[in-house]
Amino acid sequence: MSAASPPSNSRYAARPLDFAGLNTYPLAQRPSKVSASDLSRPCPPGASLRDFFASLPNILAVKELRAAAAAVRAARDQGRAVIAGFGGHVIKCGLGPILIDLMARGYLTAFACNGSSAIHDFEIALVGATSEDVDATLGSGAFGGAEETGQGINAACAAAAADGIGLGEAVGRWLEAAQPPYAAQSVFAQAYRRRVPVTVHVAVGTDITHIHPTAAGAAIGAATYHDFRLLCGLARELHDGGVYLNFGSAVILPEVFLKAVTTVRNLGYPLTNFTTVNFDFIQHYRPLTNVTRRPVAGGTGRGIALTGHHELLIPLFAAAISETDG
Repeated sequence: MSAASPPSNSRYAARPLDFAGLNTYPLAQRPSKVSASDLSRPCPPGASLRDFFASLPNILAVKELRAAAAAVRAARDQGRAVIAGFGGHVIKCGLGPILIDLMARGYLTAFACNGSSAIHDFEIALVGATSEDVDATLGSGAFGGAEETGQGINAACAAAAADGIGLGEAVGRWLEAAQPPYAAQSVFAQAYRRRVPVTVHVAVGTDITHIHPTAAGAAIGAATYHDFRLLCGLARELHDGGVYLNFGSAVILPEVFLKAVTTVRNLGYPLTNFTTVNFDFIQHYRPLTNVTRRPVAGGTGRGIALTGHHELLIPLFAAAISETDG
């Protein structure tokens, strides 16, 4: 017992460990993960967005955000693919124009989405509104009965099957022909005009268009299967510097993307040295496993997970790409 310890009246046989011989070292010699240069700086009134990004602490999620933005910029500069996968909530949160802008400036080279994404984007283009109040309509059985949505999407499915194209291209073509009043805010319409591929990955029974009388299972299957094969072709271009972004799809796209990765590798195409990024307000099992871990395991790339509300995180990411460029 050290001289500094008071006498013990404990009835325990065990005694506290004596720390008198414990080794220490100078603080300045210790490797530390945070330094003064990493700390945040107050952002003054009237500061630019570039100044705002420069003021952020270079720690944890900020470092990951910067790395993800840098990967997208590098991919564009090197002519590599940047595929943006997105779920329906991304469109419902008003982020279609952000995706369109990134595409128009060459940062996004292709899109992949689920069936609900196509529906919400289609409705925005057609009438400038989407996102049905399910609680108000489910009780009467009226939920999902929007006539134009069912007719238009199912007509696109039928045309896709007949013409040997995918559902994403067919929806874009339908919108281009219809010239709806809000086409400028539609990812599908704007991508079609720019010849940027959009793939739609449908799970039968999950979308309101599947309960319409015009729905045809064979056409839906043919159109979405074409798009899966197309996504596999696009995924080849991720090799050596490409980026796959998963914006808010918790189940469908992570599963589809994983199958695309294994298909590409099975066919003998190289698929290494690429970046995957998952954006969501909750980090779910499938995106973390099937997007940020498995595809880049074994030193074949880098996976990044960023957590936050879509309506805040995705515009912040888009701004980081452009405002920190150069």
